[in-house]
Amino acid sequence: MKIKGTRIDPRPMRANLSVTRLVDEYMPAYNGARLREACQLLVNKILREDVTVGLAVTGALTPAGFGTSVLAPLIRAGFIDYIVSTGANLYHDLHYALGLPLYQSSPFIDDLELRKHDIVRIYDIVVDFEALLDTDRYVYQLLESGLFKGRMSTAKLHHGMGSLVAETEKKLKRPYPSLLSAAFKADVPIYTPSPGDSTIGLNIAAKWFKGQDLEIDVSADVNETTAIVYDATRGKKKSAVVILGGGSPKNFLLQTEPQIQEIMGLSARGHDYFIQITDARPDTGGLSGATPSEAVSWGKIDPAGLPDTVVCYADCALVLPILAAYVLANAKRRKPKRLYRHRDVLMRKLSKAYEGVPLGGRPSGRKCRR
Repeated sequence: MKIKGTRIDPRPMRANLSVTRLVDEYMPAYNGARLREACQLLVNKILREDVTVGLAVTGALTPAGFGTSVLAPLIRAGFIDYIVSTGANLYHDLHYALGLPLYQSSPFIDDLELRKHDIVRIYDIVVDFEALLDTDRYVYQLLESGLFKGRMSTAKLHHGMGSLVAETEKKLKRPYPSLLSAAFKADVPIYTPSPGDSTIGLNIAAKWFKGQDLEIDVSADVNETTAIVYDATRGKKKSAVVILGGGSPKNFLLQTEPQIQEIMGLSARGHDYFIQITDARPDTGGLSGATPSEAVSWGKIDPAGLPDTVVCYADCALVLPILAAYVLANAKRRKPKRLYRHRDVLMRKLSKAYEGVPLGGRPSGRKCRR
């Protein structure tokens, strides 16, 4: 039997090593190799003009500043076409948009002392409680702007918020855009699968007592993301998912294929590319740790695309800056797809395809989904 694979050829590391050489030459095995494969898959196949890239964002990434430092630059480079995120990540990114301070600290600090001094801890990040109140007041003011009335998808909610946040950043002369304002400027729609599960959602709920006519349309979220994926997997176009963490955003991003195939009875092949950075184990049975091969059984991933799937078992806080630096250094900028503007067109395409399909119609005996 002939051994297959690239020979490991270790060479001494030098000073001033570029991120490209670090990844390509010094990550030969284990989850380092999975990170290398993810970086190269993005640059060589995913970040092309004919690929639609969906990003799932879970975990406390924006408190660490990654919304402004990493995700916004990726949006501005045209590398992200739509986002599914927890509401908490959008809320905490607003601290930076407003210039409110968060601090590096220790995970071993006395929480009773923090409580006495009105300081809140997110593992090894601390923030004054007054900064949270300032952000809450700002969100409350945004909701009173007149842009938010009636039933709307979270994409419309976040786009409106992004427009106002961009104005605030300009007024405050903030040097860099936040996640919401960068997405607004690039027309990248942002969806939140559990809109009530964040401080933004709490503020919306509180406005109900004041008589505000605002209701989140969760069905619109489901249908809009499904329409995006349906269009992205037609003909020669391709679809990619990049998942940071797991949880509800991962499920919401991937459930579009069961919606197309099982619920709507339309033919589909599944996503073409899959990258996940996670610390979740697959053997507990949870969706967060479910592998790409398991996703094939649900129709979420194209079986032919399994060679183009990567799971890196690592902390997103370690991997994301390296991954982003690599693609920003090596991938050609893409023209933004501006999917927010095209939601109605994509919805009409999906609606037309669904015409004539009987309610509950399913192709080839596909009966269930995860």
